Amino acid sequence: MNAITRRRWRAFCANRRALTCLCIFGACFVVSLFAELVANDRPLLVRYGDQIYLPVFQHIDERSLGGDLPIAADFSDPHIAASIARNGWALWPPIRYSFNTISRREGITFPAPPGQGNILGTDDQGRDILARILYGIRISVLFGLCLSLTGCLAGMAAGVVQGYYGGLTDLLFQRFMEVWGGIPVLYLIIIISSVISMGFWSLLLLMLAFSWMRVVGVVRAESLRARNMEYVLSARALGVNDLGIMRRHVLPNAAVALVSVLPFMVNASIVTLTSLDFLGFGLPPEYPSLGELVVQGKNNLFAPWIGLASFFTLAGLLTCLVFIGEGVRDAFDPRVFQANPDAAGDVPSLQEGQKAGDAA
Repeated sequence: MNAITRRRWRAFCANRRALTCLCIFGACFVVSLFAELVANDRPLLVRYGDQIYLPVFQHIDERSLGGDLPIAADFSDPHIAASIARNGWALWPPIRYSFNTISRREGITFPAPPGQGNILGTDDQGRDILARILYGIRISVLFGLCLSLTGCLAGMAAGVVQGYYGGLTDLLFQRFMEVWGGIPVLYLIIIISSVISMGFWSLLLLMLAFSWMRVVGVVRAESLRARNMEYVLSARALGVNDLGIMRRHVLPNAAVALVSVLPFMVNASIVTLTSLDFLGFGLPPEYPSLGELVVQGKNNLFAPWIGLASFFTLAGLLTCLVFIGEGVRDAFDPRVFQANPDAAGDVPSLQEGQKAGDAA
């Protein structure tokens, strides 16, 4: 980590709101990555007699646990649970429900209010809301990160070619983007989803075909500015090829500008996925989707816990991303160092460099 990076990190840490949101968002995302170990309808560890089983990671036959049928063991079956209790023990995760597990609370109708076993209640199909939120956060954030990162890479490649070569290349690219950006994405998704079944990767590829244009303008502007810089002209005079100049001298400057907008792109990608799921043109029903939870909150107004859980989850997730983006943007802004000299650390300011030069 060089001096400039340390200075930017100190400037980011000086923004307590952004640092707090980063810790909250990071903790939620890390927990969601290991959702199977936190919310699952199968035990983490089972000891039956002299055998040790890991039901989360392996297939357990019912006959291995005292059952009669050659099928996968249902650990919510009272007969299987009693057999394990007599011959060993089971270590369960904190939430005994997966995203598609139907609650077996007796004497209630679905959607069920928060109660024993279901901290946030159940939806209209009897599935635990907290478990679906946990799995939904993982899918939403991973979709947003994949779409934003791949879109940044594609947009950087297009923008640096436009800005570096300019002229006719830039003109043709701009006219193509105007035509391509005029295609109604929502209508296109509706048409394609009526022909094929949309999945995670197919929806990601379809959204990627249009999301790359968000960053082309930033990279193109940086490339237009950098193409006339002295170090670029010197490299060209020394015989460095265009690909080497773009990779070593132009792209690093453009990447710095993109880092500050990346959290906002992830935010927009999550909102897009949630909106498509809400309209019914996003992920299939078998996926734990935050947008599908919002639909259930709208359709079950007599069960306010569903709408409140989905609202606070999305509001908290998107708010954290916005504050993180503001912190990153301020950390890469040189004016912040002038207003907050303590964040600059051991990197000398411009005035100090001029004084040192005069003294020499």
